[in-house]
Formats: sequence, structure tokens, C-alpha cells
Amino acid sequence: MSYREQYEAWLANFAADAETAAELRAIAGDEKEIEDRFYRGLSFGTAGMRGVLGAGTNRMNGYTVRRATQGLADYLNAHGKNPTVVIAYDSRRKSADFALQTALVLAANGVHAKLFDALRPVPVLSFAVRRLKADAGVVITASHNPPQYNGYKVYGPDGAQIGPETADEVTAAIEALDYGAAKPLDPETAKARGLLTMIGDADVDDEYIRRVQSLSINPEIVRQEGRTLKIVYTPLHGSGNVPVRRILREIGITSVSVVREQELPDPDFSTVKVPNPEDPNAFTLAMKLADEVGAEVCFATDPDCDRLGVAVRERDGKFRLLTGNQIGCLMMHYILSGKKANGTLPKNGAVVKSIVSTQLAKPICDAHGVALFDTLTGFKFIGEMIQQFEDTGSHTFLFGFEESYGYLSSTFVRDKDGVNASMLIAEAAAYYKAQGKNLADVMNEIFETYGYYLEHVQSATMPGVDGLKLMADAMARIRRDPPKAIGGIKVAQVLDILAGTRTDLATGRVEKLAYPESDVLYFAMEGGHFVCVRPSGTEPKIKLYVNVNHRDRAEAEKLLAHLTAEAARLLTA
Repeated sequence: MSYREQYEAWLANFAADAETAAELRAIAGDEKEIEDRFYRGLSFGTAGMRGVLGAGTNRMNGYTVRRATQGLADYLNAHGKNPTVVIAYDSRRKSADFALQTALVLAANGVHAKLFDALRPVPVLSFAVRRLKADAGVVITASHNPPQYNGYKVYGPDGAQIGPETADEVTAAIEALDYGAAKPLDPETAKARGLLTMIGDADVDDEYIRRVQSLSINPEIVRQEGRTLKIVYTPLHGSGNVPVRRILREIGITSVSVVREQELPDPDFSTVKVPNPEDPNAFTLAMKLADEVGAEVCFATDPDCDRLGVAVRERDGKFRLLTGNQIGCLMMHYILSGKKANGTLPKNGAVVKSIVSTQLAKPICDAHGVALFDTLTGFKFIGEMIQQFEDTGSHTFLFGFEESYGYLSSTFVRDKDGVNASMLIAEAAAYYKAQGKNLADVMNEIFETYGYYLEHVQSATMPGVDGLKLMADAMARIRRDPPKAIGGIKVAQVLDILAGTRTDLATGRVEKLAYPESDVLYFAMEGGHFVCVRPSGTEPKIKLYVNVNHRDRAEAEKLLAHLTAEAARLLTA
């Protein structure tokens, strides 16, 4: 059907839904808005689905949520008997309602739904899927997107987000359905039939916190220093408030000041433009409070508490925001050096990072005798690598990270974990405080030791039906004529991950890549720099990654500015 036919069908089919009907009638004269809402169905992939709230096939609403859930139920019932799904949600608009609707549609299909009774972070859901031996998990969240968004993330029985093959099967099941096909049970009937169970505080949370605490590297030193280390934390109105404060308290860090204006759930995220710990503006209130209480470090988690941002106080008293790469390398350095000092660093230790994350990880791993693996962007691929290590016994997983502020040092969770990361960064701050250092000092030492690895990420937003074509055209154009040099620096290798090839430009030799198919172009450059271009998996934009390194900070900064300006031409040429 055309977008206009879809619009008319919704007006007719859902006329009894007063709220939806009124919203659709209100846009009757806005053809562009109708087109945007109905030109496609909200896409479902390895990251589930995410979109703006509202009526329409290309929006997050009860119909799209129930339809996706019906497709998931059909998939699960086709692959096993009496399946179980764990469901969590964050503080966003309609999250609790969408979570309940998900549970009731599953129950109507004979799937046992285990629904958390209040907000829970993504890592707790990932842990619960594994601990409760569930067949799948669902989290209702749009992560760090603006308040008008929500989303639906699906997890497999391993606790990681579903992979491409599973996503394709679920997508096929969803696309076979009409939007009104899913018929949820009422809550009382679902509970009476044993198909809806509520998960309370002690069922999963206590064991999760205990397991996170077991990841501590230097618990005694942390308890000694934790009484005087001053930290400011903001959950940005999200699900991290309870578990992050609890883990800090239980490892002995007691002087934690919480940003009161951002402590409680607020679906409008009224104190920030976007609830994103990557955004410096998210730290405005935290830094103000840190100056008032004399804190040495402040950090923020996003609404579903899978990402962590950190600001550290420099020697001049000012705060410095760390990048996701810097936070990851700080944590990795702390873990590897701490385990080496304690005699607990395994000979087959491994760190896993995404391909677009900093190459600074390589010399740090080399210095500690630890293997480093790259994966595609998406923490599910790090989760898959953890499972591969366990299946083969080839390596012991120590740490995984992405430049987009996601970190993990456990194997009992298979997604990025803001609670785990909060504990690690606080513990590192306490440990180095005992040595008379702060985290800014340690980051500077890492740069001085291994070189200044700097990075810049920028995006070109291309919304709507025209945006999809613009993104596809831009990627096709770059792929047809990949650059041989960028900003005067030669490209050594071109990795076309959609084609599955690595081309050496000096020799012309072409090798097959082991990565799954993905629309990514990666330019490995002479000198160890790289530029990468890829469409975002969750937003209508193309992302450009630029990474450089140099032994001198000023030269590295100059090189980054130059290469960023030149690489940006790839998106507009």
C-alpha cells in the first residue's frame, strides 16, 4: 500500500481508538507529515526498533509494539515449547505501558512473561535473561535519544542483543502481520494462568549487585580511600539511580552526591536537551554540584544505564570531559595493570573493542601481554565474542568497550553496563587517589607512555524518506570511488565490510573479511590513523569517525583538525 492508503486504513481500522483517531485527523492536511508517518514500517533489526512516539506505521505506538511482540512470540513458539521472556523498561514516555502490553501479548500466545515491577537498567535485563534461563528478553527504551523517542530492544538467550539471522527471522514474522493482529490478554487472566510473573527487588537485583561487586580489582584499597573520595553522580532521570548508588555504597565509596534535579524519573528529561552522557551539557548541573562539594570526579549514566560519561578534575581545578575512548582506555589500563600487579592476569587474556574505537587500546594490550580483538559496531558483537571465548576456551575475556561510551568487564552480562562501569571508574579514582594521583593525571600518563591518540566523531543527519535515499547514495558514491588519500595522507587499506573485502592499495591485493555483512567503509591510513563512514543503526544519519595519533599532543591536535576537515568532504562531495 502507498503511504496515503496506509493512512486511510489506520483511520478506518482504529476509529474506535479515540486518541489515535484524533491524532491522525489532526494531520489530515499535512501531506509531508502523513508521508513520514506511513511511508514505511518502523524498521526492526539487530537493535530492535526505535522511533518517534506517535500514530503511524513509522512511529512507536501500541500497535507497532504489539505487532513486534506478536512476531517475536510467533518466532519463539516456532523454535521451542513453553518459552519465557523477561521484560524491562526505563523512564521514557509510555515505557511502562509498552512493557505491560509486551507482556500481555506474549501471554496471549502462551509465552511466560516475566515483567520487572519498576525501572531496571539494560544490564540487569541482560543478566536476568541468563540467570532465569529465559528464551529472550525485551527492554523498552530509546537509550540516549531525545524525549520524543522510544524503542524496543530484543535479547537472545545468551543475554546479548539478537544477531542478524535471528533479527531477520523475527522481522519476517512481524511483516506477515497486520497492525491490529495482536490481541493481548488482560492482566488478571495472564496472572491466573501463570503466564505473567512480576520480578521484584530481591529476585534478580541482589545477585546482580553481588556479581558486579566481585569484579572489584582492589577492594581493600577502595574501602580505605572510599571514605574520603568525593564523587558527583547523575542518573539523568533514568534507571541508574538505584543500582549505581547501591554498588558504590557496597564497595565502600560513601561520599557520593547525587544531582537532585536529575535524580528522579522524568520522561521529559526537563533538565537537559538530550539525556546523553556524551553531551557536555548533560554535565552542567553535575559540575556545578561538584564545585560546591569539592568533588574530584563526576559521572552520568543515560536513561537505560548502559552508557557512562565521566568528567575529571584537572590540577588547575577545572573539569575535563573524557571521551568514550579515553574512559575505555582508563578502565582497561586500570584492570590490566591491577590484575598484573595482583598476579591474576591470565595468560590468555583478551580485550574486545569495536572497529571504530581507538587504536590506543593496542599498545596498552601489548604492554600487558593481552590479545586485542576488533568487532563491528554494536555491543552484541562483543557479546558474541565472549560466547566464542567460552565455547572454545581460547581466551579469557577481561574487558570490552565502544567509543560510544559503552563498557563491560563481566561475562554474566552481555551488553554494555553502566553500573559495572560506574563501579570501575569510581574504584580507579579511589585507587589512584591512594597514590596521590587523580584520573586526569593517569590519562595524561597513558598518553605520554603510548602516544596521543585523539578522535572526532560527527554526523550528517538525513531524516525522512528522502534521507534514506541520500544516505544510500552517499555510501554508494564513496564505495564506487574510495579515496586513495585523505588530507594528503595515503590510505593503506580499504575495508568494505558490506562487500566483505580488505583491499591493499599499494599491492592491489584483496582479502576476504571475517566480519558479518554491514554497510561500513573503513580507511586504514599510513601512520596508524583511520577514517570510517557508516550509517547509524538507530538514527537517520551517517556517522564519520576520524582517529589520529602522534607522540606530541599539539601535533596530534593539529593533525586531527586537518584530517577531520578533509574527511568531512567525503559526505558532501
